[in-house]
Amino acid sequence: MNRTISIAGATEVLRPPTDGLPYLRHDRAGDMRLDPSPIAIADGRIAGFQRDDDAAVRIDATGCAVIPGLVDCHTHLPFAGWRAEEYELKVTGVAYEEIARRGGGIASSARAFARASDEEILGQARSLVADMLTCGTTAVEGKTGYGLSVAAEMRAVRLGRELGADRVTGLFAHAVPDGYEADAWMDEVDALAAGCDVDALDIYVESVAFANEHLERLGAIAAREGVALRAHVEQFNANRSVPVALAAGARSVDHLACLHPDDIAPLAGAECAAVLLPGAELMSAERTPPARELVDAGAICALATDCNPGTSPIVSLPLIVGLAVRRYGWTALEALLACTLNAAWVLDLSSELGSLEVGKRADLVLLDGPISHVPYRFGRNPVCVVVRSGEVAWVRPDAVWRVAA
Repeated sequence: MNRTISIAGATEVLRPPTDGLPYLRHDRAGDMRLDPSPIAIADGRIAGFQRDDDAAVRIDATGCAVIPGLVDCHTHLPFAGWRAEEYELKVTGVAYEEIARRGGGIASSARAFARASDEEILGQARSLVADMLTCGTTAVEGKTGYGLSVAAEMRAVRLGRELGADRVTGLFAHAVPDGYEADAWMDEVDALAAGCDVDALDIYVESVAFANEHLERLGAIAAREGVALRAHVEQFNANRSVPVALAAGARSVDHLACLHPDDIAPLAGAECAAVLLPGAELMSAERTPPARELVDAGAICALATDCNPGTSPIVSLPLIVGLAVRRYGWTALEALLACTLNAAWVLDLSSELGSLEVGKRADLVLLDGPISHVPYRFGRNPVCVVVRSGEVAWVRPDAVWRVAA
């Protein structure tokens, strides 16, 4: 049984405007509350917002902000190896599509995945998840997609479950494997969706991958299997995939660097999250999505690292928050909403995670200063204590004094 924990002394405690919200549209991000209340934790859950002087563990949050555990709703864990040589090609002017056509990109990661043992893949992934925890991430989604064969994609699902990802997404339609046309591979995707234990299905719509008709087909498959539909869209080109995704009932559309202006209002009015990935945009010199416009229109926005070996080898959500504030013209509250409650909603976990409410799983992060310093002191990790599922999961060495048992 989890020990009781009391957290007291914080100057800011980030809470939603009201309890029970599955998500918060971004034009209401300013309604988030910063109440400096103590927090009581019992049996792995938030028990209340009052002191508990008899708690088994007492955390001194003097000078700190307390926020919900961060939720990374778009990663490509687990994967094998890295692609640093491709990054050098990109920064010297070679386009991603050209790298892919040369056998790099997803195909390169698929070869590395095939060569690596299960132990090597899981060892790397566990190390990355541990790094994420030190940056405040307490829940992680992982995608398949580096298999590029039926057997390898099934292996990727199994490894995602062994990793303990909070959600496993079948990105079976990530790239068209050698020897297949897109339509024929979609037949295999259909069979994989029927036979694999995944929480969502995803597809990459781009000139080097799949088309809108394949997105429409995957929507029907997802509906048949009773899982969420997600979609990588509008990353390098305006393919007008968002209307197709909305018609198919997508839970999220991700990337959106080339989102067409006419698709902003329909997306903002839908129960479909706009998952923005500023790390990939920076690393791949992509266009900046109309993120300010999406916020002002009341979209459900989320942020994620897109942690992967090719376009975003980033694990830190505080870094992503800093990028979003600078690149998008967002406030710190808008950025934190996007990687807490709204990111949890993308994963259908917002009844458990993403906000500090009585009864929710006790995932909390202590920042060593005010929330405004997260984007302002760019590149610095502000996390000093992480509580996950009601247990102290990580303490920065200079903050050991804050935790007394």
